[in-house]
Amino acid sequence: MEDITVKELKERIEKGEKFHFFDVREEWEYEEDNLGANNIPLGELDHQLEQFAAIKHEEIVVHCRSGARSGNAKKYMETRGFTKVRNVLGGILAFRALAE
Repeated sequence: MEDITVKELKERIEKGEKFHFFDVREEWEYEEDNLGANNIPLGELDHQLEQFAAIKHEEIVVHCRSGARSGNAKKYMETRGFTKVRNVLGGILAFRALAE
């Protein structure tokens, strides 16, 4: 599925749209700054995917610091049968830069 820009993400958050939203950064990064996504560090993703089987075909947005780890998370999730995963291009850095 096509990735998502920080502008589109910001608009959807501001509108209060509901979607599955995961932050794949480490816990300490999440504690420092987050966008309200569920925190599942990339290294733990494999162990937690089973509990998300019910949403395999629903839109899932993943983000990290710059978009690299979440890009890897997207690819991994797609190999596990998730069909609508979107990576936040530029990650939280780009999101915060947009807000400035």
